[in-house]
Amino acid sequence: MPSHRFFPLNKKLFSSALLLEGLILLIAAMARLWDLDLKPPHFDEGINGWFVDQMRGRGFYQYDPENYHGPIYFYALFVSLSLLGRNLWALRLPAVLSSIGSVWLSFRFDRYFGRSAALLAGLALAVSPASVFYGRYAIHESWVVLSLLMTVWGLLGLWKEGTRRDLIVTASGITLLFLLKETAVIHLACLGIAMLTLILWQRIIPSKPGFAPAIPKWSGRDIRNCSLFSLLAIAFFYSGTFFHWEGVSDFFKAYLKWFHTGTGEGGHIKAEYQVGFFNYYWIALMGRYEWPSLLGLVYALRLAWPAPAMMRYLAIYAVGGLLAYSIIPYKTPWCIISIIWPFEILFGCAVAELWVKLSQFSWGRFTCVLCGAILIGISFGMMIKLNFRHFADPSEPYVYVQTMPEIARVTEPLLGMAERDPRIHGVNGQIMLESYYPLPWVLGDFHNIGYYGNDQFPADLNGDFIVTLTSHEKKVEDLLTGSYFRRRFHLRDSMDECTVWFRQSRFGEWFADPKHGRFDLVMPHASVTSDHDLPNKP
Repeated sequence: MPSHRFFPLNKKLFSSALLLEGLILLIAAMARLWDLDLKPPHFDEGINGWFVDQMRGRGFYQYDPENYHGPIYFYALFVSLSLLGRNLWALRLPAVLSSIGSVWLSFRFDRYFGRSAALLAGLALAVSPASVFYGRYAIHESWVVLSLLMTVWGLLGLWKEGTRRDLIVTASGITLLFLLKETAVIHLACLGIAMLTLILWQRIIPSKPGFAPAIPKWSGRDIRNCSLFSLLAIAFFYSGTFFHWEGVSDFFKAYLKWFHTGTGEGGHIKAEYQVGFFNYYWIALMGRYEWPSLLGLVYALRLAWPAPAMMRYLAIYAVGGLLAYSIIPYKTPWCIISIIWPFEILFGCAVAELWVKLSQFSWGRFTCVLCGAILIGISFGMMIKLNFRHFADPSEPYVYVQTMPEIARVTEPLLGMAERDPRIHGVNGQIMLESYYPLPWVLGDFHNIGYYGNDQFPADLNGDFIVTLTSHEKKVEDLLTGSYFRRRFHLRDSMDECTVWFRQSRFGEWFADPKHGRFDLVMPHASVTSDHDLPNKP
């Protein structure tokens, strides 16, 4: 499809389009970078950060097929944390940059669907509640979306022009997919099945216009070079930069383990969305948050009738991906961004087509702009609410296994005291929780902390600070041998209430300041004094 299908391609409009691209990228960057460390680190972020800590001691990332994630993202985290310091902002920056990069790459689909459709797609991705929310998380998913955009952009380029550049981009996208997550096989299978489906469907309802494959402008040597590069990249990263060759064989073992996890019963089954053989969890999320992508889904059904071949191919792939993820029992909400991005592009195509078809009516263009603006406006409003107000609200489906802000009741005294006196990093800590992440990464600079299971109390319970479930409170306090400040908190909404104790002799200076909040003072084998009874407390 020519790039001027919806806008005449002249110098003035081209400059305006570049200005719009810049404005949309600015919106995308602001939404993802503003107050980036506002929400506490997620459970998975803590694990990813801990893996990077292990890389510092080991010198490479030791791939484990039980982790279900490829190695390259951990190297990106390693570089970011090495350059910018060990902090939450640096941990999240690689995901942010890839999410912004996905918005930019969506503009490049103007090569296939027109300038206006690509700009609208980029705007929809820029303000998508899911794309922003998970783009502000230090997890793999934003990188997966970027690699999928690269792969599909390259495949369509091979179809349209067949250049060597398209071959290189396609190979790079596929390689990056395999270096990120085992779900690469789902998307590549969907892309292949989509092509076969398109070929068969065109015999029933031909595409209009059709699109014959371009004559290849690449050679067998180019194929060999791309294949060699991909194999070397996979070997380099999975072998731990050639220090752990067992990781290469584990690359294949991981798919067996992932298949068992993805198809087996587990803690991420969304049975409440099951109707017969179909699970509508992803559609429910789209209906709640992602209205532009929901229009894209409706438009994908319209493309079953005569429509441009490339647009139909993208629609078939998008619907196929949605169905594949709906069939797989294992569901975590951040996978939504790997599902909705093609629907965001189809949203742009839908609005652009409506603009053309309704232009003959006096009210047509206004109605088209109004509908698009309403959908984008709703998406923008939900994005602001979710990312900057309700980022830890468990009633929001996107907020999943999220650490509560109350974690600060544990971390602030420790990090605050350490900032004043680095020697505090040597305090003795004892944490007895079945699920304690992200604490091991947040407190990674404290080198004398013991982590135990929920019921695995150490023989000598004398830590400078102690953390366990509130249900074990009496048991702990019966064993205390000194005075402690006590606070209760929730680590995650799915966990029972927890309690933290800080030894008075160590942390008395911190808790003497009224601005550091309320607490109880627990005396050994004696009474509990309420904060209202203590001097210098509000």
